[in-house]
Amino acid sequence: MSGRPDSDLPPDTQTTPEPTEDTPEDLPEDLPDDLPEAEDEDLLLEQARRARWGSVGTGALLALAGTAATALRAADAAPALVLAAYACGAAVCALAAVLGARGRTRRALWTTVAGVMVMALGDHFD
Repeated sequence: MSGRPDSDLPPDTQTTPEPTEDTPEDLPEDLPDDLPEAEDEDLLLEQARRARWGSVGTGALLALAGTAATALRAADAAPALVLAAYACGAAVCALAAVLGARGRTRRALWTTVAGVMVMALGDHFD
């Protein structure tokens, strides 16, 4: 089966029903005439700010934990692979904190997960 399917289907084979317009009797009666759109924008900005600070804090805390684990394992004379894994995981978590500070919260989340996985791999080698 090769080739691209048609993007426009004939009207008799379309699967979605035709959109209908809402009539005034279909709308709820208790809605105000003018909805406060400025409050919605403020709420979204506040949520974005909170997500940004959360990703910065989490990345910084995990980077600090990875650095402390590297120092503690170095004092114990752990294998070099373990030290490298903790140090690399801490660096990736620090990168996640930077990404979060710049507003890239989704990328910061995935980078944080990757950093923690690298540190867990180092713990596995110990």
